[in-house]
Amino acid sequence: MARWEPGAPERLQKAALELFATRGYEQTTATEIAQSVGLTERTFFRHFSDKREVLFHGQDAFVQAFLTGVDTAPPDASPIEIVACALRSAAGLFPDERRSHSRTRQSVIEQNPALREREAHKLAGLATTVADALRARGVGEVAATLAAESGTTVFGIAFAQWIREGERRSLADLSAEVLGELLTLTRKVTVPRTIG
Repeated sequence: MARWEPGAPERLQKAALELFATRGYEQTTATEIAQSVGLTERTFFRHFSDKREVLFHGQDAFVQAFLTGVDTAPPDASPIEIVACALRSAAGLFPDERRSHSRTRQSVIEQNPALREREAHKLAGLATTVADALRARGVGEVAATLAAESGTTVFGIAFAQWIREGERRSLADLSAEVLGELLTLTRKVTVPRTIG
């Protein structure tokens, strides 16, 4: 009988990412992941429902970071200012020392259509959750949806820049820059009114 090993989920995640990156996601089994760190397949499935979940473990903390930002925004903040607070809060989950890990993880996801779909679903779910939190603060239906969807898009663009080779800026700085670009674009928009 295998004895309890501290830090098993983290060890399994690290091993899985290394194997996915070197051998390919489809070519790597849960058993191989577990065996590579001296654990059993049973231990693997005690922590993760399948090998895909190794890449998406931590989703709750990711969503909570956005919600914490929404909750701690000043009471008189505009919807987009609340989103800016949420982006700053989420960026705290991605310190510079995590950049290499995030880069490798994203590379694995990009090579597999099912994983790309799961990642897109994760971001869509995040936008829905943030929009609900904005509505709970009294933001109107359309404004909450627009702000949340915009915030999710900003995060995605900033994250893609953050993991690029050679990038040195923090995710918080990149998020603020991308959000600033969005605000600049929307300031220049004049919506023509229809006549009739």
